[in-house]
Amino acid sequence: MSKLLDRFRYFKTKGDSFADGHGQVYHTNRDWEDSYRQRWQFDKIVRSTHGVNCTGSCSWKIYVKNGLVTWETQQTDYPRTRPDLPNHEPRGCPRGASYSWYLYSANRLKYPLVRRRLIELWREALAQHTDPVLAWDAIQNDPQKAQSYRQARGRGGFIRSNWKELNQLIAAANVWTIKHYGPDRVAGFSPIPAMSMVSYAAGTRYLSLLGGTCLSFYDWYCDLPPASPMTWGEQTDVPESADWYNSSYIIAWGSNVPQTRTPDAHFFTEVRYKGTKTVAITPDFSEVAKLSDQWLAPKQGTDSALAMAMGHVILKEFHLDNPSDYFLNYCRRYTDMPMLVLLDEQADGRLVPGRMLRASDLVDGMGETNNPEWKTVAFDIAGNLVVPNGSIGFRWGEKGKWNLESLAAGQETELTLSLLITHDSVADVAFPYFGGNENPHFRSVKQEPVLTRRVPSRTLTLADGSQRHVVSVYDLVLANYGLDRGLEDSNAAESYGQIKAYTPAWGEQITGVPAHLIEKIAREFADTAHKTHGRSMIILGAGVNHWYHMDMNYRGMINMLVFCGCVGQSGGGWSHYVGQEKLRPQTGWLPLAFALDWNRPPRQMNSTSFFYNHASQWRYEKLTAQELLSPLADASRFTGHLIDFNVRAERMGWLPSAPQLNLNPLHIKARAEAAGLSPQDYTTQALKSGDIRFACEQPDSGKNHPRNLFVWRSNLLGSSGKGHEYMLKYLLGTESGIQGEDLGSTDDVKPEEVDWQTNAIEGKLDLLVTLDFRMSSTCLFSDIVLPTATWYEKDDMNTSDMHPFIHPLSAAVDPAWESRSDWEIYKGIAKVFSDVCVGHLGTETDVVLQPLQHDSPAELSQPFDIQDWRKGECDLIPGKTAPNIAVVERNYPETWERFTSLGPLMDKLGNGGKGISWNTQSEVEFLGKLNYVKSDGPGKDRPRIETAIDASEVILALAPETNGQVAVKAWEALGELTGRDHTHLALNKEDEKIRFRDIQAQPRKIISSPTWSGLESEHVSYNAGYTNVHELIPWRTLSGRQQLYQDHPWMRAFGESLVAYRPPIDTRSVSHMREIPPNGFPEKALNFLTPHQKWGIHSTYSENLLMQTLSRGGPIVWISETDARELGIEDNDWIEAFNANGALTARAVVSQRVPPGMTMMYHAQERILNIPGSEVTGRRGGIHNSVTRVCPKPTHMIGGYAQLAYSFNYYGTVGSNRDEFIMIRKMKNINWLDGEGRDQVQETKK
Repeated sequence: MSKLLDRFRYFKTKGDSFADGHGQVYHTNRDWEDSYRQRWQFDKIVRSTHGVNCTGSCSWKIYVKNGLVTWETQQTDYPRTRPDLPNHEPRGCPRGASYSWYLYSANRLKYPLVRRRLIELWREALAQHTDPVLAWDAIQNDPQKAQSYRQARGRGGFIRSNWKELNQLIAAANVWTIKHYGPDRVAGFSPIPAMSMVSYAAGTRYLSLLGGTCLSFYDWYCDLPPASPMTWGEQTDVPESADWYNSSYIIAWGSNVPQTRTPDAHFFTEVRYKGTKTVAITPDFSEVAKLSDQWLAPKQGTDSALAMAMGHVILKEFHLDNPSDYFLNYCRRYTDMPMLVLLDEQADGRLVPGRMLRASDLVDGMGETNNPEWKTVAFDIAGNLVVPNGSIGFRWGEKGKWNLESLAAGQETELTLSLLITHDSVADVAFPYFGGNENPHFRSVKQEPVLTRRVPSRTLTLADGSQRHVVSVYDLVLANYGLDRGLEDSNAAESYGQIKAYTPAWGEQITGVPAHLIEKIAREFADTAHKTHGRSMIILGAGVNHWYHMDMNYRGMINMLVFCGCVGQSGGGWSHYVGQEKLRPQTGWLPLAFALDWNRPPRQMNSTSFFYNHASQWRYEKLTAQELLSPLADASRFTGHLIDFNVRAERMGWLPSAPQLNLNPLHIKARAEAAGLSPQDYTTQALKSGDIRFACEQPDSGKNHPRNLFVWRSNLLGSSGKGHEYMLKYLLGTESGIQGEDLGSTDDVKPEEVDWQTNAIEGKLDLLVTLDFRMSSTCLFSDIVLPTATWYEKDDMNTSDMHPFIHPLSAAVDPAWESRSDWEIYKGIAKVFSDVCVGHLGTETDVVLQPLQHDSPAELSQPFDIQDWRKGECDLIPGKTAPNIAVVERNYPETWERFTSLGPLMDKLGNGGKGISWNTQSEVEFLGKLNYVKSDGPGKDRPRIETAIDASEVILALAPETNGQVAVKAWEALGELTGRDHTHLALNKEDEKIRFRDIQAQPRKIISSPTWSGLESEHVSYNAGYTNVHELIPWRTLSGRQQLYQDHPWMRAFGESLVAYRPPIDTRSVSHMREIPPNGFPEKALNFLTPHQKWGIHSTYSENLLMQTLSRGGPIVWISETDARELGIEDNDWIEAFNANGALTARAVVSQRVPPGMTMMYHAQERILNIPGSEVTGRRGGIHNSVTRVCPKPTHMIGGYAQLAYSFNYYGTVGSNRDEFIMIRKMKNINWLDGEGRDQVQETKK
């Protein structure tokens, strides 16, 4: 019978029986079994990856069936490694394997959304004003209307709109803001371009064509390790994970490799089969501790003390008692240790280390006529003063001597490390000591705040006739570590058992790690490096870098590596993995991302200073600069509030500004013409007279704050936004949970450089636009939410520092519902903007302030003392004593034409990066043939960039990492500076050109490029510093070598010219808050840490059902059994954490793996899931950043000084947060604030 009739029981025939009637045979339809057979059938497989900031950069098979993504599995076709090295594949993790859930989940954004109150106002205004710009003007000039939708942020109220309506609204807001206040009041935040570089470039290209402000991310995320720019002049460059397998000794220090570097963890375990020892150093018993041979558990925040104690052992045993020739020769050639330092005599007669001796200090500048004030000096082994090649003075203004050859004045020379043998006196040199600073939560060792050490010195006669003591950096380092060198130094340690800075016994007192283990690990680490010539490695992570004094933590570990000659050696060195920072085809991407093909320079801003200022976090600052100063500093020269130091830094050209000036930069040209001056000259004179001021000096004036903010590829308010509650109040103008008082209500230090307003502006942003594929915390607080394509629905590219390949993101299916790719979204906005701006904006002249840039001649601007033009200490000279003032012409009606075509500056000026440049005419011509050219309009005959694939081809064609011909040109350009031939590193790849379809077929290994310090080779794994050591290319520092001595005046004043242990700061976030009513349960102050989680990548996946199922689900806080017992908290109880910054609610995880005194809330657990109300605030509980606030460090503001100079994401203030403390207690009333009666009361459990 038919299958249809078989479904009716009256038509069914009875089958035969069997087993004595106990069994019955049925002849029924079995088509239902096909569902099992078809479950794993698919129509096609497409290669893609996950554009998430995890550093994994894993290649995945995306399975498509009936036009839908069904699942994903790992690709296994990576290019093979050499025979002695494990392969990179398979790469992936459970989080990535769950991504396809997002595409069709309830949390997927399907349509453009807008806040109801705003769109009603907009539609009403449009009915009255046919011009969209005038409609937006009507809303913003009515305070009641403007406030009405600001106050609704974060309270729901979204309705569905359409692309046409919202693009018009966004464009009108941008035009109005630019016209009335300036393009620098339009800002955008998006992080980590390496994870989806075209999507990032879409937004920044649009903003840069407008003259808008592109906000940094690497420093804001606290992924930036400032110690890297300080030491190497490099933002971050690290070994690929495969190089772990070449190591013979690995310390994983604050890096939870198996949990946060899951795809690469196999190298960490596989290398143990070779006999490599692995050591974990973490305060908690983490997953990396389980995989290691030994675990050290120092008190959190004391890492620099442990590193210095280990450094003490290494220096004593391998530099003094039994010197390693390899170590000494390495330090002589590749570090600043042979360089000479002047000793300064203070008013009280103390001698302190001053700045490095320069050629200009000596008679006739030692024969150096080009930049003698930037050339360092040393003694050779014959006792003669020499100016070695390689210092930064050789980099600019001359060619052929910027190298690390053993040459000085063209003659072979060998430098002297120590003056111990040739000294003519022994100087008593004063060093600051911070280890005695008292903090109730951290151990201290009382010693004098100033330790006098005896250092061998020589006396020199300088060019001005004065006589000065000089010492070598090497001798200063040994003295700083407290080594006894037979110079009758009472502060030097005679044995490891003495509790003197910085012995193992001292280290035990501070860190809690037994002294014998400190000695053991340090000795093993150095002995391995000695025997293998540098194959000892330290893997570092956020656990160390997220502290206020993170640079001291890192410099302590970097010193260990440098002492042992590990940096630049395969299997050795510094392996910092925090953030997917490695945008490998960087120089090809830059022109696309910042519209450098049309306008230069772009506006870029460091986000930490931006949010510290404009979220008014500075108004709650309790830390003072005086607390941070060295006891040897003249405190009278460092007065004021921390915001004052940032203002001074912006004024002197050290840091960028956004907004820049207290007037619209488009209006300066007219004023200049009326005065008969150029815009540059007028701006200079007006700044000096005070007619124009920096916007940062008047943040609450009403016209000096950002007004439009775009957020894309980011969850700013749910993940990275330190000072979350301050952002809600001051940027968004909505309710917040701040529990502290601002400076107006206290006697704390008020600013000197900033105009104080009693009532700060709340709700500074007129418009917040977020692009995302899911409803995140940031979306909840936005005015407009635009649905983006997922990583399986768009074309893009992805690279990582963990492996040498470039990956595609591919559109396996079309964007679902009404979502669009980031490129298409910003292209659409640019099109509407070009139409809407007509009649308001035309061809305009913009004045752009640019800080003194690293990797440019401007890094040689301020060689000696600090001089502030505002204080009359020097003249205001743009690009020298103040920011550079550039004039940029912008054609606003042509914004869309320029967005979608490659501009003429690539033909005229070429391309480059990190201080070198090359011609790109042939690449532009090639792109015209590949992408075709525009046939008409302002972009006529220019290569098209219509699609994301076109944009990808632009990157691939212009980058030396993906175009062998460009790589050879880049190496040639570097060779002109070094006087050495480096083209052999890329000649064998000269004919190789990687195209987008190539990487869709298989991941492709990139080509060696001079913009990176390692090699992409079949014979050696990528290792940072490799070309510096083996090709004798200088590091981009003052000495051209690894810079252990930081001689900038601010570094010396804050006691950080040399590494020192600096305990965590007291943010006073617990001691300075409003009185919180008790709830009947005990409270305790605990250190609040936010490590990276296991069940999410930042906030992504945190609400994914599969990850929620594998984890507890919802926000959790880990505390120790000891603290839990004291607080009456049991596992899974609801707890509340609060301080002056805000409050959060979560469940408790009680575990013996957590030491007493600290608590951990894994980073970026969204506030959109399972969060009850707070007893403290009476509102919904916050996120991990609700109890944090930014606190900038003055030494990170330095600029115009060799390696200490600003560049986007390279150097600047950093958003640390691990010094925070919270009060924690069990919650009594669990109120869900939903009116459904599901509230509960937690009682004390017996």
